[in-house]
Formats: sequence, structure tokens, C-alpha cells
Amino acid sequence: MWTMIITILGLVVFEVISSVDNAIVNAHVLKTLPERFRKIFLIWGLLLAVFVIRGVLPFLIVWLSNPTLHFVELINFVFSGSNEITESVEQSKGLLLLGGGVYLVLVFFSWLFLEEKKYAFLVENFIHRQSVWFYAFASIFFTGVIYFALKLNPLLALAASIGSTAFFITDGFKKNAERKEQELLNPMLGAWSKIMYLEVIDATFSIDGILGAFAFTFILPLILIGNGIGALVVRQLTISNIERVKRYKYLKNGAMYSILALGTVMLLHAFDFHIPEWLSPAITFVIIGYFFWKSIREIKANPKAA
Repeated sequence: MWTMIITILGLVVFEVISSVDNAIVNAHVLKTLPERFRKIFLIWGLLLAVFVIRGVLPFLIVWLSNPTLHFVELINFVFSGSNEITESVEQSKGLLLLGGGVYLVLVFFSWLFLEEKKYAFLVENFIHRQSVWFYAFASIFFTGVIYFALKLNPLLALAASIGSTAFFITDGFKKNAERKEQELLNPMLGAWSKIMYLEVIDATFSIDGILGAFAFTFILPLILIGNGIGALVVRQLTISNIERVKRYKYLKNGAMYSILALGTVMLLHAFDFHIPEWLSPAITFVIIGYFFWKSIREIKANPKAA
């Protein structure tokens, strides 16, 4: 029971922190919408975010990692715990873990090399100035993963390739979302167009949290509960306290270092290293706690800037 509680809390914290950027974009755009459309986005958008995207996508990911299973069998496995299907899912864990791990590590390095940020460490400033090396670094990392994966199982190499493909597709959407934010703030743009685009952005950003969730657990009901509560918290922050959240300058750093840690855990697990179940929640709490404390110290040192 305690393991389940800690896992859910870890999932909630990770989902909230990894969605802060998304919440800020949503809050800025929602200010340009009439009250009626804000309610439509917050109520119906919440149903879509929690029950469709964060509800269906984990099932879909596990199913794609187990193509021999029918989708109905997978749903029965979640609610009945069939030993036969459990064994099948266990055997395919490595594929999901390696693909997800590659995706998350690339997300971290993209942020480290390419994105503007509040520097928590001097090395971040140095690496950001070497941004041209990101693609070389990513290629070397990916080649190394493929090399070791082929020694174990060619399907692992395919999973790594799918993870990198997913990263570059979603990264393109995220970069485009950043450029489109100013266009979405235009009051002349239709309200429905803004709502639909915000939902696409939300779906894209949610992939980080959903893939990272598998570093915590493979028990899908726990993932649904943790990510669902996290999505609820993010929506509440969007409408009430987003300006307060923005004062904590290092939360994005904490989210990215958590993503690196969880991606590393998934890679090690995929290559048959034993990883205790409590490690992923513990790492998340420690990293997020440190950067939250660092943000508070920054606010106290520069209250006017905050």
C-alpha cells in the first residue's frame, strides 16, 4: 500500500512539474478568450486531457509493445491480472522501457543544448552556448544505445529507433507551439481555433509525462490515477495560480533533470539492470525538492524581481 501511495505521489509531482510550460501557454491564451470559451476549454478540455489522452494513451503504448495481444485482452489483464497476459507484458517491458528511455533522454538534451533557460548551474550556460553540437551528441548517444541493444535483441534496437522518432516528431510540435503562441494571443483569431490548437499542444506535452510514468510502474491503474490527478492540478494552476508558479524560476530545470533521471532508469532497466521500485519516486522527490528550494531562495534574495 505504501509503495502504491508513494508511486502515485511521484506520478502526480512529475506530471505537474513536466506540464508547467504547457500550463503557462494555456493561461496566456485563455486570457484572450471570452468567459464561455474558457469554461468550455477547462471542463471539456479536462475530460479530453484526463480520460482520453492520459487514459487511452498508456493502454495504447503497452498494446503496441505487445502486438500479439488483442486490445480487449490487455484491458482484461489490467482489471483481472491474468498470469498468462502478465507474463507476456513482462517479456515486452524492455521494448517500452528502451524506447521511452531514449525519448526522455533526448528531451533532456534538447532542453540543455537548445532552449533558453534560467541557469541553475554554470555548466548549463556553457552547454547552451555549444548548441550546434546537440545533433552530433544526440546521434552519438543514439548510436551507442543501438550498439548495445543489438547485442541483446534486435527488437530493442527497433524500440530505440521508435523512441528517437517519437522525440523528433513531438519536438517539432513543441517548437511550433512556442512560435505559434504569439499568434494565439491575437484577439482576432477565432475562439474555437484557439481551443483546438491548445488541445493539440496539451496532447503533445502530455507524452513526456505518460512515457515517464513507466519509469515508476507498469501498473496501468496507478498511472491513470497519478497522471489524472496531476492533470487536474495543472488545470487548476492554469486558471488560478499560474503567475505564482512562474515565480519559481527553477521548476523547469527540476522537470528536465527529473526527465533525465527517469530516462536513465528506463534505459538501465531495459538492459537488465535491477532497479528498485522506490528509486524513481525517490529521485523525483529529491530533484524537484532541490529545485523548488533553489527557487524559493532566489525569490527571497530578489523579491522585487520575483
